[in-house]
Amino acid sequence: MVLLLLMIVLAVTVACTPLLDRLLGRNAGWPISAVFLGLTLLVALQAPQVLGAGEPLEFSRPWMPQIGVDLHLRMDGLGWLFTMLVTGIGSLIMAYSTRYFPPGRRLGFYFLMSLFAMAMTGLVLADDVVLLFVFWELTTIASFYLIGLSGVSADRPAIRTFLLTAMGGLALLAAVVLLIVRTGTSRLSVILADTSWTQDTGFTSLVAVLVATAVFTKSAQFPFHYWLPDAMAASTPVSAYLHAAAMVKAGIYLAMRFTPAFGDLLLWNTLLITLGLTTAVIGAVFALQQHDLKRLAAFSTVSQLGFLVAVIGVGTPAALVAAAVHTVAHALFKSALFMVVGLVDIQTGTRDLRRLGGLRKRMPVTATVAALSALSMAGIPPLLGFISKENLFESLIHAPGPAWFGPVAGIVAVGAAAFTFAYSFRFVYGAFWGQPRGEDEESTATEARSSFWLPAITASLGGLLLGLTVPALDPLVNEVALNATHQSADAHLLLWHGFNAALGMSALAIGLGALLSWRSRSGEALAGRDLVPVTGVGVFEALYDGVIRAGKRTGDLTRTDSPAFHLGAPTIVMVVLAAVVAVAGLGLPPVAGQTALGLDWLLVGLMAVAVGSAVVTRSRMAGLALVGVAGFTVALWLFFLGAFDVALTQLLVEILTVVIAVLVLRRLPEKFHTVKRSRTVLTAAIAIGAGLSTGAAAYALTGRREISAAGEYFLSNAPDDTGGTNVVNTILVDYRALDTFGELVVLGVAGLIIIAVLHSSGLLPVHASRRVTVAESNAAYSANDNTVLMRTVGRFLMPLLVLWSMYLLLRGHNEPGGGFIAGLVGGSGFALLYLAASSDTRARIRLAYPAIIAAGVLVAAFSGFLGYADGSFLKPLHAEIPLAWGGYFHFTTALIFDVGVYLAVVGVLLTALNELGLDQGSGRRAKPREADAEQHPPALSSDEDTSALDGSTTGGNR
Repeated sequence: MVLLLLMIVLAVTVACTPLLDRLLGRNAGWPISAVFLGLTLLVALQAPQVLGAGEPLEFSRPWMPQIGVDLHLRMDGLGWLFTMLVTGIGSLIMAYSTRYFPPGRRLGFYFLMSLFAMAMTGLVLADDVVLLFVFWELTTIASFYLIGLSGVSADRPAIRTFLLTAMGGLALLAAVVLLIVRTGTSRLSVILADTSWTQDTGFTSLVAVLVATAVFTKSAQFPFHYWLPDAMAASTPVSAYLHAAAMVKAGIYLAMRFTPAFGDLLLWNTLLITLGLTTAVIGAVFALQQHDLKRLAAFSTVSQLGFLVAVIGVGTPAALVAAAVHTVAHALFKSALFMVVGLVDIQTGTRDLRRLGGLRKRMPVTATVAALSALSMAGIPPLLGFISKENLFESLIHAPGPAWFGPVAGIVAVGAAAFTFAYSFRFVYGAFWGQPRGEDEESTATEARSSFWLPAITASLGGLLLGLTVPALDPLVNEVALNATHQSADAHLLLWHGFNAALGMSALAIGLGALLSWRSRSGEALAGRDLVPVTGVGVFEALYDGVIRAGKRTGDLTRTDSPAFHLGAPTIVMVVLAAVVAVAGLGLPPVAGQTALGLDWLLVGLMAVAVGSAVVTRSRMAGLALVGVAGFTVALWLFFLGAFDVALTQLLVEILTVVIAVLVLRRLPEKFHTVKRSRTVLTAAIAIGAGLSTGAAAYALTGRREISAAGEYFLSNAPDDTGGTNVVNTILVDYRALDTFGELVVLGVAGLIIIAVLHSSGLLPVHASRRVTVAESNAAYSANDNTVLMRTVGRFLMPLLVLWSMYLLLRGHNEPGGGFIAGLVGGSGFALLYLAASSDTRARIRLAYPAIIAAGVLVAAFSGFLGYADGSFLKPLHAEIPLAWGGYFHFTTALIFDVGVYLAVVGVLLTALNELGLDQGSGRRAKPREADAEQHPPALSSDEDTSALDGSTTGGNR
């Protein structure tokens, strides 16, 4: 239950952040930091069981039981380590953010940061590969929005980061699918313990490459390294958390987690070690070139992640011990260094090393934090970074492969470490110990308030204290190595191991780093130089533009606004397929029983008259009316066939379609445009062929046969399975509720799109040339008089429609009705009010229809979550409620789902009536152009004394 509590608290924190943000502004970080600190203590209390006894914590709950995917959470030593980093570093960053941002609300920042923390925690605790993938992608999405919060300048970096990391997510998805198909389970711990799939070298190599791709993209490894410095467009707290201590660690975690499967695979070893060390070297070199402190820290992160990936690639228990120690050391010193960057930036107004220097006298605490963190990053004793670096060296020289591979890897690692010392020295000396170079704010900077630098010094002191007490980490690193390799490490971490190869390599790296700093004048000689002719961002943009151009050229082949072109191709294909079936004489099941009744032919005749008339008429309004007649004919046909639910839905949709379509037709020419006779003949031939093909297919495949096996199943089992006897409704809200929920979301989005499009583009008033001017000679032309009958009827009919809609909603599970039909009836009542209004101003239905749509979707989702009480999302719960007059009322949460459908449908209909029925979609009439305004003054309202009415307005004659 600890794992469940952890996730629930994080989810509640995410939900509460908007309110905290609104009430506390930037100070909302304090309570969030306190929550994260409490969770850190909660996780720490699990150490005796997880690390001491080696017994993982587990939680499982059905999620998608039909396909064997459950909410499996598991915390072993590896999960414990990364959870501590996510919540512990997260607590420090949240506290730091309260003073980094200026006073005022930062709506969205705390929400997204908390969401990211929840996603990252779920990722490291997930024991189901599907769940792991979901959280993996959620971290990508949260990161995208967090980068984008920084303004327009961060838009492209956010997009580049998102596309690249999402590509890695697709690789991970492919690996997940392959593993599930091969092993028959989605349980991660079971997959890693199953040795059968790892015996197939080809399959294992394919999955290893896919997982490695996900690791490289998420952890910024060459050639994907460029996204992390590019993402520095985000605010410094985001960089300190996501791009130094958390998000980039997702790739590290994934590599460590899959080491049991790939640790002995030479392809995996070679990929990770080679690309990891390449990244370590180029990241270090690029870091030394930077003038911007934040970009220097970013490239140094790339380099340190390269070290981590390389040592994980070694795959031995000792190597995983080194990876675990360096993961902790890196999270501490890098989060502290990024917070130092923010402190310098806020207090001096710049991050440019060419304008900084000598800050140690004016900002002594910040200088101390920077020095401790940089020394740990450079691998100087007695800090934790020194111990982790020596373990890295020791593991790399024993890398698997040819005898020469380990020594070469060790030499490359020493070179990268030398550059690490150089850029660490440049960071500290250039900003704090060099000569003052600023003339404005940076020359008069003062130390920040203690609440600002306290989180940073906490992280830096953590590296010092753990370095001095490093044996305390033995249980953790040994358990991590055991979890990551399924082999015991039995490591004993010490600050002093005596004279050995690792110590010599460390001394050599420090010496070479000092020499490099001296020869390059603390990096100044290399800073700003372009060592390579291309940049990662440039390559990405070139590829991006190439893909867009290729897509545009491909789309140009079929790009047209002509509906005939789009409809013609599939129609022709359908006719050809029908001809092939007819010519080939493919067998179809025989038609059973009577195939037609006399009433059928009457309806066919009525349909033919309506369709034929709609084809030949040139009036848009007449065409709409005739199409409506065809729709009503279909509804009658469905009634006669006994499909009352479908017929009632068809009838209501036809009524409301006519009402809403008229609102659109007001803004179109009265007549259809003329077309050439040749085109008329062609389109008529296509239409006739499509109609005959479709009719023949429907007749051949359905007819009046006996009910299908699926139909028999629903009729026989629906009462017992769902408690309802209306099979149509039970299929929609019980058997395939998830499909219906998806359609509900689409419906809600469509309503919101109507609002967005009309409000963003502006709705032009009806053109003056189409205005009809008539003399007000009798009541037929008075907006007040000619709606008296409708207003009188509506006054009594509207309450009845509302009551009828409630009745249909409540009875839908057992009789014709349900949420959709009830929503259409309720919407019809509002349409009646709209039509009965005397003017467009009075026609406006002043309800918050966007909120009604949202409420409908949320209510349906809430009913879905109730299903978890019985094991699955959207699984209906049932209860027998005794009635006072005897008997029982069968209550099901499917009724709550139907209420959500009802609200969403009503909300969308209100949206259509208000936004399409009123000029500008807001109740305000659009301003006429100045040229038109002089010749055609705006139409007056029906309450004013006027001798001419605009026949195209919503009031009066409709």
